[in-house]
Amino acid sequence: YAGRLNSVEVNFTFRRFPTEKLLRGWMEATPPEFQFAIKAHQKITHIMRLRDAAEFTADFVASLQPLAGAQKLCPVLFWLPPFLKCDVSLLRDFLASWPRRLRATFEFRHPSWFCDEVFAALREANVALCLAESETLETPEVQTADFLYLRLRKPEYSRQALQRRVRALAERGELYVYLKHEETPEGALLAESLLHG
Repeated sequence: YAGRLNSVEVNFTFRRFPTEKLLRGWMEATPPEFQFAIKAHQKITHIMRLRDAAEFTADFVASLQPLAGAQKLCPVLFWLPPFLKCDVSLLRDFLASWPRRLRATFEFRHPSWFCDEVFAALREANVALCLAESETLETPEVQTADFLYLRLRKPEYSRQALQRRVRALAERGELYVYLKHEETPEGALLAESLLHG
């Protein structure tokens, strides 16, 4: 995988803190330019729901230091639960404690979050609105940071249409693109064609 693509989105960290030994193993097994996008721990997003989460988040960030120090850390993905409705002050409070040196992206799964106040809060922190799409929800294509994070979860895509979309988005800033590929290889193969197409 790491010999054919340049990044992977890691789901492991949603349930467990990575150990330094684990991260060192990942780094040693991948080329120097290969990077890891990390999904934030579920305690932050699903249990604490961003509330009073600064201390736990700081511990989580500290666990990622080996990747950050080696410049192998992509944006951290905050994947919010679908039952969590928009709360702009909660989001602003959380973003105030996020270290600006690290990139982050938020995937909102309740449509109430798709509003100008939320977009403004993300812009102020240079945090990306995750441009996510699935069979049930599609995020509006709003850029809130100097980079973009595209998360494609539909079962099928037209390679040509997706290539056009990716090229257009890449003109607006550094672009991270991840496709669903848990069960079958099609997503990874499509990602490879986008990278070299």
